[in-house]
Amino acid sequence: MWTLLDKKINKRLLLGTSQYPSPDVLKRSIVESGVEIVTVSLRRTGPKEGSGFWNMLKGLPLHFLPNTAGCHSVKEAVTTAHMAREIFQTNWIKLEIIGDDYNLQPDPFALLEGAKILNEEGFEVFPYMTDDLVLAEKLVAVGCKILMPWASPIGSGQGILNPFSLNTLRKRLPGIQLIVDAGLGKPSQAAQAMEMGYDGCLLNSAVSQALDPVGMACAFSSAVGAGRQGYESGLMEVRESARPSTPVVGTPFWHGEKHE
Repeated sequence: MWTLLDKKINKRLLLGTSQYPSPDVLKRSIVESGVEIVTVSLRRTGPKEGSGFWNMLKGLPLHFLPNTAGCHSVKEAVTTAHMAREIFQTNWIKLEIIGDDYNLQPDPFALLEGAKILNEEGFEVFPYMTDDLVLAEKLVAVGCKILMPWASPIGSGQGILNPFSLNTLRKRLPGIQLIVDAGLGKPSQAAQAMEMGYDGCLLNSAVSQALDPVGMACAFSSAVGAGRQGYESGLMEVRESARPSTPVVGTPFWHGEKHE
């Protein structure tokens, strides 16, 4: 069981809800993987797309994490967050403020400003950020209890490009919930993040664009669970040399005959 803010969650995998082949595939991916938290955006659930998508999600036992996807300024993100709180009836908000349209890297300065405003207005802010330690510490200082550093750029599938930075965040922020967000392309990469002590993984493209999204969602769910269980069980320490697993005390040794 995972306690995320005031919620009790069984699965540590979070899923995005965009780019699936159909609403039915999305629904089966969520249900069969056991995912309990999904991200949603106002753009994805706007009136032009009808109510079918939203009604389908509302019929599932889910916690919704609205996001400010596509926002490029603090003003735009804050306005979107207020609309999301009213529509989705939650004070959770995944704060995304994009600074570069090529690699979709978040703007650290706008992110910090936006997080400060939203925290002061009663939101629980989940900031999407790079793996920068100083930014992480400043986000915590303005009230963030959860941080969402990327593994690599959104949709790239490159996995964890900088293990040192992610490990540093985990070690320096032991009391903060850390969820890897963006860049994971394989279940093994999600397991790697969880083995570092991360609290969860959020992904979209690796599942929605797979040949079998339902199967891939289940694979990631298993990998996230296995990685976390491995971390909690105590991973084997890396050694510089071999160490026999079978005891050698009392093992007979035979020496060749000595010839004159």
